[in-house]
Amino acid sequence: MIIEQFINEKILQTSAYIKAVLNKALHYTELDEFVNNTMEEWTLLNVNDETPGSAKERVFWHVMHELSLHGGQALHSNLYFRSEMTTCIDFFNGIGSYPIDCIGWRPIA
Repeated sequence: MIIEQFINEKILQTSAYIKAVLNKALHYTELDEFVNNTMEEWTLLNVNDETPGSAKERVFWHVMHELSLHGGQALHSNLYFRSEMTTCIDFFNGIGSYPIDCIGWRPIA
């Protein structure tokens, strides 16, 4: 699987997970597990270039790092975090602009 395919697939999945947690259709621990699994899958690709290939990829890595740091439960307890994640999802869907203060770097092995 090439990097772009991986990122595009994970953007769709991440968006769905975040929306489901926000709508209380999914427990936040499922989102946390998805983030951990995604990071493990990424290591299998053996990527050694840390420069994201696109704005969407930068936003994706920003979302992944923020979710790793704060956890899915923060979507319920932290209004600012919820707003930040919603802004990122809107950007993924083409209905918003590039999120302010978005710094996403591709992890390398």
